[in-house]
Amino acid sequence: MARAALGLGCARALVLLAVASVALLPLVSSDDRYGHCEGVVRGWADSSTGRDKDGDKLSLKDLLFFLHIPRTGGRTYFHCFLKKLYTNAQECPRSYDKLRFDPSHPDCKLVVSHDDYSLTSKLPRERTSVVTILRNPVDRVFSTYEFSVEVAARFLVHKNLTSAKLMSTRLLTKSRAVSTLDIWPWKYLVPWMRQDLFARRDARGGDKVPSSKKVNAYDVEDMVMPLHQYINDPVAHEIIHNGATFQITGLTNNSYFDGAHEVRHCVRQHPNLGRIVLEVAKNRLDQMLYVGLTEDHEESARLFAHMVGAQVLSQSGTLNLDLKEDLRTENDSHPSMVEPEDEETNEHLNSTHGWQTNEALNSTSDEQGKGNMTVGKLMEAYETCIAKLRKSQSNRRKISLKKVEEANFSKEARKLVPEAILKEIISLNSLDMELYDHAKKIFTQEHLMLKAQQSGVGQHRLLLAGQKGWTEIICSDGICSPWMVVMLGLGITAIIALVSFAVTTRRRTSKLKV
Repeated sequence: MARAALGLGCARALVLLAVASVALLPLVSSDDRYGHCEGVVRGWADSSTGRDKDGDKLSLKDLLFFLHIPRTGGRTYFHCFLKKLYTNAQECPRSYDKLRFDPSHPDCKLVVSHDDYSLTSKLPRERTSVVTILRNPVDRVFSTYEFSVEVAARFLVHKNLTSAKLMSTRLLTKSRAVSTLDIWPWKYLVPWMRQDLFARRDARGGDKVPSSKKVNAYDVEDMVMPLHQYINDPVAHEIIHNGATFQITGLTNNSYFDGAHEVRHCVRQHPNLGRIVLEVAKNRLDQMLYVGLTEDHEESARLFAHMVGAQVLSQSGTLNLDLKEDLRTENDSHPSMVEPEDEETNEHLNSTHGWQTNEALNSTSDEQGKGNMTVGKLMEAYETCIAKLRKSQSNRRKISLKKVEEANFSKEARKLVPEAILKEIISLNSLDMELYDHAKKIFTQEHLMLKAQQSGVGQHRLLLAGQKGWTEIICSDGICSPWMVVMLGLGITAIIALVSFAVTTRRRTSKLKV
């Protein structure tokens, strides 16, 4: 009996001890998890700091890596700038396709990719210059949502999701082209949205929902996943929010760094650790050759042409710095420059539109080697190209959204989105908001630097023009007339004689007065 009581007492003690342990475990494990995460994040930051500060960041190196943050207009730069500066042979094969990317190509001089900064581990770091473009995080989230819907809606021409998947697989197998579904982050976001669109269509039993009233395009629940649901989904937290910061630090779910997931998970679990990651991102921007802003489209393009384009042309030997090159001031305007639209030209092929190359892209073929190129001519070619691409993309969007026509995305429609959702987007992208502010400071510095440089070039050109003026008087097409040379010589001699006579006469007059 005593043994039984003793045994029962011991059992109770063990149970109480277990309960107490379970009660204390969350507190202990929470502290341990934070300490572990802090060590992981700081360890990563220490290993990432100081590796990108070698050499002159303003000088273009052998390899240019355009780190393309989605929905910032990077595809426009690729087709309308870089395709005119580099030949097809100089572009690294399959830049956008991580599985088949080959940076070891002997003539590889250009990488344009959605891959994050960790891609530099596959590149000759000391010979690589990095450039990028940032966008206001709120607008980038809107645009990411819109493009996810747009591309996914193209599959609605199929009778069901199974048919759409089979057709995609069949076409991708037959063609060597790169599909949107091959490229990060769309290889995650588009299938997710596609599945949701088919589920909503099946639920309503048809393609259209008639409406007699004006609706909020970002809250058409019967047709499309509403924006407020989209931004709160775990997929958005994993890929979209603070995406620019994670991409520039090489910590996306597409990273070449094995520990990226753990660092990213720790930052999401303990937001205050995001400050450490943010500092690394800022330092990375500071070391880049060029940082553009989507919102300041015209000035960004001009800076890119002068800071990057001019160096590419100079290195290739095709740059001709003639005296007619445009050196506009900040008050000048360019009448032919297209106003920036939200649509980013994205010409990745997808299974629902076939494998035809867009007509606008055919007009943006390589211009290198077609005579002397100036920065001014490069800008003119860019403006012509971007006008065609924007028109093409606008038409394409209208066609893509026909099956979900009430999701009529536009700048005006964004104004109907409740303020609470906008504030939530800002909160979810706090790191990107601060990084964008830092990018604006860098952009201002780039503008001032270019202005100072152009001022110096302008003064030099005036001097050259002054020296050239006399030559042009007596020479034509580089051939100087002997008679003109003699006449000029006699004229100069006469002037010297007159000056000497005047000086002598003045001296004699002075002596007489004394």
